Amino acid sequence: MRKSDKKRSSSLFAPRPHVPLRWLAAAVALVVVATTGPATADGPGPAAGTGQQITDGPADEGGRNDEPGVEPAPERAPTSEVSWLSFPGGVFAVDSLGHTVRYRACDGDTGRVADPDMRVAAGVASGEVTVEGRSFRYQVPLIGRGAGTLVVSGPHAQPVELPGVVVTSPQPPTDPVEGARLFPLSGQLARVVADASLNPSGASVRDLSGRYGDQQISINGALRPKAASVIKLWILVELLRRVDCGQVSLDDGVLVTPADVVGGTGQLQFETFPQEVTLYRLARYLIKYSDNVAANVLITYLGGFAPVNALVDSMNQRSTILARRMLDSAAAQRGEENYTSPDDVVSLLGAVWDGEILTPTSRDLMIGFMREQTLNTKIPAALPPGVPVAHKTGDLPDASHDVGYYLIPGTETAVAFLTAGPMATGDETVRRMARTVYDFLVTPSVGAVEE
Repeated sequence: MRKSDKKRSSSLFAPRPHVPLRWLAAAVALVVVATTGPATADGPGPAAGTGQQITDGPADEGGRNDEPGVEPAPERAPTSEVSWLSFPGGVFAVDSLGHTVRYRACDGDTGRVADPDMRVAAGVASGEVTVEGRSFRYQVPLIGRGAGTLVVSGPHAQPVELPGVVVTSPQPPTDPVEGARLFPLSGQLARVVADASLNPSGASVRDLSGRYGDQQISINGALRPKAASVIKLWILVELLRRVDCGQVSLDDGVLVTPADVVGGTGQLQFETFPQEVTLYRLARYLIKYSDNVAANVLITYLGGFAPVNALVDSMNQRSTILARRMLDSAAAQRGEENYTSPDDVVSLLGAVWDGEILTPTSRDLMIGFMREQTLNTKIPAALPPGVPVAHKTGDLPDASHDVGYYLIPGTETAVAFLTAGPMATGDETVRRMARTVYDFLVTPSVGAVEE
């Protein structure tokens, strides 16, 4: 579903046009000059190739937030113009100020590669990089919703042109006049955030229906609390991306052993092991029950932290990192923690909804799992009974989140409500933010602006 469409189907998952995945030949060697986060036992390690590796971990300078439970943003220029090209089966990320690019698709991942000769003119980044004999020639606008192109060629293959839509965070509105009708919601959410004296809070809201011109608003959208179980959304997207590539099947089984069992939320911990569990059940339980056993098993199955963080980096989501497994208290004590932000969450949710990172089939499956969520004390509890939502919670003693989709026909909306500080008061803050958005969406006079 393209954002430029003036009319939206009332169907929940009306697909945008989607062409079959392209399969490009030859593997891509890693020439990495930057990674998403600090290296850990399961995270990015030394890469092959001649490029210089740089780890972008949490930094004390520039962007430190001294609020309890809130981590400073990673040390990358906040003004950096970053965009990524979504083409069937992959993405091509561009950082025009850092002069780096990254190709990540079904056939491989270049890692973050320097392109010192990148040309930036008239709002378009263009250039060409070569990695192990393969050339990537690109022309990518730095404003979302535009059309970009990537041409991939190799010594033994004909050039393949990959056109696609450009994604930025936030995406610009398709209709600024209609988008302005969403702005009063910013003030209403700001008052809720200001009242939450014990809980640093942030909210991002993105219209998906076109009713408000696909506008996004944020209050403290760069707030970076511990991600808690919200990080499981990225684990699921990476798994489903591999399904889309034909690399795995959800019918495949994974051996789960007693050593994999942890407590907290979930249902698998109550079963008898060892046993083989299908990827489908792991994926479903990961979201439906926020299953910690499923999360840890899938992290291992995917190859550790690095692939999930590569997904994050390919979408230029600068505040998110997977750095420890669920309930790994020893890792947390060492300072290895998972983080995200409201803006990054809505960036992911929007890309999923628009079919820009997953095929329509995988998108529908993911949102279907989110509709089955059994932990319903926040967004659903704040809304009248029967309001359709698909969501994912996150809970820690010092964090409370709920993120997802309001699926009100004709007013579909992506939301991310994140808080730090005491969980009990954070829960109430999330509920207040959730109700504020709902009341705005269903009350036409609130969203209206004078002509």
